[in-house]
Amino acid sequence: MSKQILILSASPRKGGNSDVLCDAFRRGAEESGHKVEKLRLSERNIHYCTGCGVCNNTHRCVQQDDMAQVLEQMVQADVIVLATPVYFYTMDAQLKTLIDRTVPRYTELSNKEFYYILTAADTNQAMLEKTVESIRGFTLDCLDTPVERGILYGTGVWKTGEVKHTKHLEDAYQMGRQV
Repeated sequence: MSKQILILSASPRKGGNSDVLCDAFRRGAEESGHKVEKLRLSERNIHYCTGCGVCNNTHRCVQQDDMAQVLEQMVQADVIVLATPVYFYTMDAQLKTLIDRTVPRYTELSNKEFYYILTAADTNQAMLEKTVESIRGFTLDCLDTPVERGILYGTGVWKTGEVKHTKHLEDAYQMGRQV
Protein backbone atom coordinates (compact mmCIF):
# COMPACT_ATOMS: atom_id res chain seq x y z
CA MET A 1 0.00 0.00 0.00
CA SER A 2 1.39 3.36 -1.04
CA LYS A 3 1.93 5.88 1.76
CA GLN A 4 2.14 9.65 1.79
CA ILE A 5 5.56 10.52 3.26
CA LEU A 6 6.60 13.97 4.42
CA ILE A 7 10.31 14.55 5.01
CA LEU A 8 11.07 17.58 7.15
CA SER A 9 14.71 18.46 6.65
CA ALA A 10 15.80 20.85 9.38
CA SER A 11 19.33 21.29 8.10
CA PRO A 12 20.18 24.96 7.62
CA ARG A 13 22.69 23.85 4.96
CA LYS A 14 21.39 22.77 1.56
CA GLY A 15 23.36 19.63 0.85
CA GLY A 16 24.24 19.34 4.52
CA ASN A 17 24.69 15.86 5.92
CA SER A 18 21.18 15.34 7.29
CA ASP A 19 19.76 16.90 4.13
CA VAL A 20 21.74 14.45 1.96
CA LEU A 21 20.41 11.54 4.02
CA CYS A 22 16.87 12.85 3.48
CA ASP A 23 17.45 12.63 -0.27
CA ALA A 24 18.66 9.03 0.02
CA PHE A 25 15.63 8.12 2.17
CA ARG A 26 13.39 9.78 -0.40
CA ARG A 27 14.94 7.88 -3.28
CA GLY A 28 14.41 4.56 -1.49
CA ALA A 29 10.82 5.36 -0.54
CA GLU A 30 9.91 6.52 -4.06
CA GLU A 31 11.42 3.37 -5.55
CA SER A 32 9.15 1.39 -3.23
CA GLY A 33 6.11 3.16 -4.67
CA HIS A 34 5.43 5.77 -2.03
CA LYS A 35 4.55 9.41 -2.64
CA VAL A 36 7.21 11.56 -1.00
CA GLU A 37 7.53 15.26 -0.40
CA LYS A 38 10.60 16.83 1.17
CA LEU A 39 10.48 20.25 2.78
CA ARG A 40 13.61 22.14 3.73
CA LEU A 41 12.58 24.11 6.81
CA SER A 42 15.28 26.73 6.22
CA GLU A 43 13.51 27.63 2.97
CA ARG A 44 10.21 28.21 4.76
CA ASN A 45 9.16 31.28 6.66
CA ILE A 46 8.35 29.83 10.07
CA HIS A 47 8.38 32.18 13.04
CA TYR A 48 8.97 31.23 16.65
CA CYS A 49 5.96 30.46 18.84
CA THR A 50 5.13 33.49 20.96
CA GLY A 51 3.14 31.53 23.56
CA CYS A 52 0.11 33.81 23.14
CA GLY A 53 -2.30 30.89 23.64
CA VAL A 54 -4.84 31.99 21.01
CA CYS A 55 -4.47 28.67 19.19
CA ASN A 56 -5.64 26.75 22.26
CA ASN A 57 -9.18 27.92 21.53
CA THR A 58 -9.11 28.52 17.78
CA HIS A 59 -6.79 25.73 16.59
CA ARG A 60 -5.20 28.35 14.36
CA CYS A 61 -2.07 30.36 14.85
CA VAL A 62 -2.34 34.12 14.58
CA GLN A 63 1.03 34.36 12.85
CA GLN A 64 0.97 34.79 9.09
CA ASP A 65 3.78 32.58 7.81
CA ASP A 66 4.32 29.19 6.13
CA MET A 67 3.58 27.06 9.18
CA ALA A 68 -0.15 26.60 8.51
CA GLN A 69 0.68 24.98 5.17
CA VAL A 70 3.44 22.82 6.64
CA LEU A 71 1.16 21.72 9.47
CA GLU A 72 -1.56 20.77 6.98
CA GLN A 73 0.99 18.63 5.13
CA MET A 74 1.93 16.97 8.42
CA VAL A 75 -1.72 16.21 9.15
CA GLN A 76 -2.20 14.70 5.69
CA ALA A 77 0.95 12.53 5.81
CA ASP A 78 0.97 8.88 6.80
CA VAL A 79 4.69 8.97 7.56
CA ILE A 80 6.75 11.88 8.88
CA VAL A 81 10.54 11.95 8.76
CA LEU A 82 12.16 14.39 11.20
CA ALA A 83 15.75 15.09 10.17
CA THR A 84 18.17 17.31 12.02
CA PRO A 85 21.84 17.95 12.53
CA VAL A 86 22.77 17.60 16.18
CA TYR A 87 23.96 20.82 17.78
CA PHE A 88 25.20 20.63 21.38
CA TYR A 89 23.48 17.24 21.73
CA THR A 90 20.01 18.33 20.76
CA MET A 91 17.98 19.11 17.65
CA ASP A 92 18.68 22.32 15.79
CA ALA A 93 16.56 25.46 16.12
CA GLN A 94 14.71 24.89 12.86
CA LEU A 95 13.24 21.56 14.03
CA LYS A 96 12.48 22.83 17.54
CA THR A 97 10.67 25.84 16.09
CA LEU A 98 8.60 23.58 13.86
CA ILE A 99 7.66 21.32 16.77
CA ASP A 100 6.65 24.29 18.94
CA ARG A 101 4.43 25.62 16.16
CA THR A 102 2.43 22.38 15.85
CA VAL A 103 0.39 23.36 18.93
CA PRO A 104 -2.73 24.49 17.04
CA ARG A 105 -3.25 21.05 15.47
CA TYR A 106 -0.90 18.61 17.18
CA THR A 107 -3.88 16.48 18.28
CA GLU A 108 -4.51 15.80 14.58
CA LEU A 109 -1.08 14.21 14.25
CA SER A 110 -2.34 10.88 15.57
CA ASN A 111 -1.59 7.45 14.12
CA LYS A 112 1.49 8.66 12.24
CA GLU A 113 4.62 6.67 11.56
CA PHE A 114 7.86 8.47 12.40
CA TYR A 115 11.46 8.13 11.29
CA TYR A 116 14.30 10.20 12.70
CA ILE A 117 17.47 11.09 10.84
CA LEU A 118 20.26 12.66 12.90
CA THR A 119 23.77 13.66 11.93
CA ALA A 120 26.63 14.72 14.16
CA ALA A 121 30.37 15.15 14.20
CA ASP A 122 30.50 12.99 17.31
CA THR A 123 31.37 9.37 16.55
CA ASN A 124 29.67 7.97 19.66
CA GLN A 125 26.09 7.03 18.81
CA ALA A 126 25.14 7.01 22.50
CA MET A 127 25.78 10.75 22.62
CA LEU A 128 22.89 11.29 20.19
CA GLU A 129 20.39 9.64 22.53
CA LYS A 130 19.71 13.00 24.19
CA THR A 131 18.56 14.30 20.83
CA VAL A 132 16.36 11.27 20.23
CA GLU A 133 14.79 11.70 23.66
CA SER A 134 14.03 15.36 22.98
CA ILE A 135 12.31 14.43 19.71
CA ARG A 136 10.40 11.67 21.51
CA GLY A 137 9.21 14.31 23.97
CA PHE A 138 7.12 15.52 21.04
CA THR A 139 6.28 12.33 19.17
CA LEU A 140 5.89 9.65 21.83
CA ASP A 141 4.88 11.80 24.80
CA CYS A 142 2.53 14.33 23.17
CA LEU A 143 0.99 12.65 20.14
CA ASP A 144 -1.76 10.03 20.12
CA THR A 145 -0.64 6.55 19.02
CA PRO A 146 2.57 7.44 17.18
CA VAL A 147 4.63 4.61 15.74
CA GLU A 148 8.39 5.01 15.77
CA ARG A 149 9.66 3.07 12.75
CA GLY A 150 13.34 3.88 12.57
CA ILE A 151 16.26 6.01 13.68
CA LEU A 152 19.33 6.71 11.58
CA TYR A 153 22.35 7.85 13.56
CA GLY A 154 24.63 9.59 11.07
CA THR A 155 27.67 9.87 13.31
CA GLY A 156 31.18 11.04 12.48
CA VAL A 157 30.25 13.64 9.86
CA TRP A 158 31.05 17.32 10.15
CA LYS A 159 31.85 18.92 6.81
CA THR A 160 29.04 19.61 4.34
CA GLY A 161 28.32 16.50 2.28
CA GLU A 162 30.84 14.35 4.15
CA VAL A 163 28.10 11.78 4.77
CA LYS A 164 28.15 10.84 1.07
CA HIS A 165 31.28 8.79 1.74
CA THR A 166 29.87 6.75 4.64
CA LYS A 167 27.61 3.75 5.14
CA HIS A 168 24.94 6.14 6.43
CA LEU A 169 23.95 7.02 2.86
CA GLU A 170 23.05 3.41 2.08
CA ASP A 171 21.36 3.05 5.48
CA ALA A 172 19.11 6.02 4.69
CA TYR A 173 18.26 4.60 1.27
CA GLN A 174 17.40 1.21 2.74
CA MET A 175 15.31 2.81 5.49
CA GLY A 176 13.30 4.58 2.80
CA ARG A 177 12.89 1.35 0.84
CA GLN A 178 11.48 -0.40 3.90
CA VAL A 179 8.72 2.11 4.69
